[in-house]
Amino acid sequence: MGKFRKGIFRIFLLLTVNAGAVSAKAETDTLAIDSCREERRSKTDTLAKKAETKPNLYALPYSKTLSHPDWKRMWLHTGVLFAGGVATLGVLQLLPENATAWNKERITSIPFWKRWSYHVRKGPVWDGDNFIFNYILHPYAGAVYYMGARSIGFNQLGSFLYCTAISTIFWEYGIEAFMEKPSIQDLILTPLSGLLLGEVFYKLKRKIVSDGYRLWGSRAWGNIVAFIIDPVNEVIGLFAGNPCRRMQGKGTMPDISFMPWITPAGGGSAGFTLSIIR
Repeated sequence: MGKFRKGIFRIFLLLTVNAGAVSAKAETDTLAIDSCREERRSKTDTLAKKAETKPNLYALPYSKTLSHPDWKRMWLHTGVLFAGGVATLGVLQLLPENATAWNKERITSIPFWKRWSYHVRKGPVWDGDNFIFNYILHPYAGAVYYMGARSIGFNQLGSFLYCTAISTIFWEYGIEAFMEKPSIQDLILTPLSGLLLGEVFYKLKRKIVSDGYRLWGSRAWGNIVAFIIDPVNEVIGLFAGNPCRRMQGKGTMPDISFMPWITPAGGGSAGFTLSIIR
């Protein structure tokens, strides 16, 4: 009987020890899982803080040399410019010949790749385009190209180089070369005017942004002028967010969101919603 009691006691002791070991292991595993979750949460918070604190030139003192480029935004911006350039070419093709100086009969009779090759080989030339195209629209386009880079963190030199690349490779030797030879005036005026006029636009937008997207005390004028001097970034901001509108000026600046909508076939309508959030 004594041996039986001792056996029962030993079994009970073994079960107690094993239960304690299992409990300790479970507690260790739980702590490890919690630690892993906390580490992941910490990494996520760190990434979020980095995204929130990404430098914005409009929030920093004015500088010609300071540079914090947003490369992802730059590629998005370039894609939008390409789509806009193709659309612009289509509009120009609809204009009368005396506006663009394009020979439409010749254009339609020669395959586009042969036209492009011929124009690139024979250019650049001094063109006879309309005054408004050469000396108003091209300088404005240069300023828009320049602002496209300046507003996403490039300094003055980087913005000028981007403007030069877009106006030369993308437009003169790219899209427009399908219609005419590259222009000497445009190759010179577009990037230079982009640098000079674009920096004026940049300073003006800094003023607008610092005043809560107001100009002459009016938010309407502030938004209108902002879209005129920096159209690509402002349009992209409707879809991808605009850091400038989340900054603090003389009061909280509104965030503008753009939401397209389509009614089911039975309704037969489509449109978009433009919201201004305080």
